[in-house]
Amino acid sequence: MFLKGERCMTKKCAIERRPNPPGPHQQRRRKPSEYGLQLREKQKARRIYGLLETQFRKTFGEASKKTGMTGETLLRFLEQRLDNVVFRLGFAANREQARQLVTHGHFDVNGRKTNIPSYRVRVGDTIKVRDGSRSLTYFKDVAETLRSKPVPQWLSLQAESLGGSVVAIPERSDCDQSVREQLIVEYYSRRV
Repeated sequence: MFLKGERCMTKKCAIERRPNPPGPHQQRRRKPSEYGLQLREKQKARRIYGLLETQFRKTFGEASKKTGMTGETLLRFLEQRLDNVVFRLGFAANREQARQLVTHGHFDVNGRKTNIPSYRVRVGDTIKVRDGSRSLTYFKDVAETLRSKPVPQWLSLQAESLGGSVVAIPERSDCDQSVREQLIVEYYSRRV
């Protein structure tokens, strides 16, 4: 018995598999171009660290002026941002929350109130929760969970005093491993 119907005698048969999806346009996924890969990698790094395009471009400009590998220097600068350090120490669940906590003035850097998320910490800097903020229920809850959180090697955490310090400059292995910094360098070198 031939139950396919009259339509299966034409190209529009629903049962037969075709190389292209149905619809008026033949939509094939093309391999992304080299520029597309570079742009996607830059956008991924921007989203991971929560920066706007101008901030990211400025950070890349500073990294390119330093001696050494530009890509690694860029990632090092991104890791040394105060909002990222607050996140890495475990005071916030994500970088967006860390940025908000810093903006609201809950942290001291070397004993001075700092509310600039892009502040770049240096070796020897100490980051502490301000005395006025310690009484907030959020920081009381964070104090209980701090002991179980892993901290990168370049930071040291003092959980009982709700503080931490920068012990060393972050290495490439301490940064986010999913970012391919060479593609970001190639993207910006194309634009010059």
